[in-house]
Amino acid sequence: MSQQSDVKIGSFGYLGIGVSDMAAWKDFAANVLGLMVAGESSDGATLLRMDEMSRRFMLYPTGEDDVTFYGYEVAGRAQLDTIEDRLAKGDVEVTRASDEEKKARAVVDMIHCKDPSGVRIEIFYGPKVEFEKPFHSARPISGFLTGAQGLGHTVLSAPDIKASRNFYENLLGFLISDYITMEVAPKFSLNLVFMHCNPRHHTLALAPVKTPKKLFHFMLQLNSLDDVGATHDLVKSRGIKLSMDLGKHTNDHMVSFYMKTPSGFDVEYGWGARVIDDATWHVTQHNSGSVWGHKRAG
Repeated sequence: MSQQSDVKIGSFGYLGIGVSDMAAWKDFAANVLGLMVAGESSDGATLLRMDEMSRRFMLYPTGEDDVTFYGYEVAGRAQLDTIEDRLAKGDVEVTRASDEEKKARAVVDMIHCKDPSGVRIEIFYGPKVEFEKPFHSARPISGFLTGAQGLGHTVLSAPDIKASRNFYENLLGFLISDYITMEVAPKFSLNLVFMHCNPRHHTLALAPVKTPKKLFHFMLQLNSLDDVGATHDLVKSRGIKLSMDLGKHTNDHMVSFYMKTPSGFDVEYGWGARVIDDATWHVTQHNSGSVWGHKRAG
C-alpha cells in the first residue's frame, strides 16, 4: 500500500447544525447535555465546547433543524493536500476555504465538498485550542471522552449506500467496524454500516434510507457511567422525550440512552464503549442493536 493511500481522516472535529429555536438549544446544550456555551463565531454561530477545542458544535439560526456541515480533522497540510487530490481524482468537486470560512471555523486551512447525500463535508487542520480557558460544564459532570477519538459519532441517512461507502471508505479512508441488520418497525429492517477512523468504535454509521432529516443522531461519550445515570434522571424530571431508554449496544458495547433535541433528531448519551485496534480487529455482523434495554418510546 502506498504512503498516499494510508492517509485518512483523523477524527470528527466539529458539527454544524441549523436550528429554529436557539434559546431552547442553548438551554438544552448547557443544562442537559453539559456542554459549554462559548460565545459566537465571526459568522454568527453560537459555539458549544466540550473540551479544549474552541468549538465542537456551531449552531446557526437558519431553521433547518438538521446537520448543515461536518468537520473532519487531519494532522496537517500534507494530509489535507493528499485527501484533496484523492477527492478530485474521484470526481468530487472540492473547494479551498476562503479566509472568512477559515476564520469562522478557527482553523489554519480547510477544504469542503459534498458527500453523495448532499451533506457539506469540511476537512481541516490546525484547530484553535484554548487550554488557557478550561472547559467548564454548567452541570456537575466529569466531562467527555474526546482527544484522539474526536467529538463522538453520528448516524447519517445515505439513500445511495454504494456511493456513500465509496466516498467515505475509498476517498476519506474510513474503515469498516461492523454491520447491524435490525428491525426498526414491523416488516422493515435497516442494514447499518459502522465505520471508524481512529480507536473510537465508530465515528460514522450509514443508514441506507431516505429520511426527512439527514442526521439521525449524534453521540456524546461521558467519562463516567454516573454522568449518564444522573442525566437520565434529569431528562425524565424535565419531561424531555426519551427516544430509547437505557441499554447496551451489541457492537460498541456502549451503555446509553437516546433523547430528543429541540430540533427533533436524537442525541445518544453514553459511556463505556470499546475501542478498536486495527491490528487485531475483525469485522462482524449483528442482528440486534442491543444486548439489553434501549426500549423505544411508545
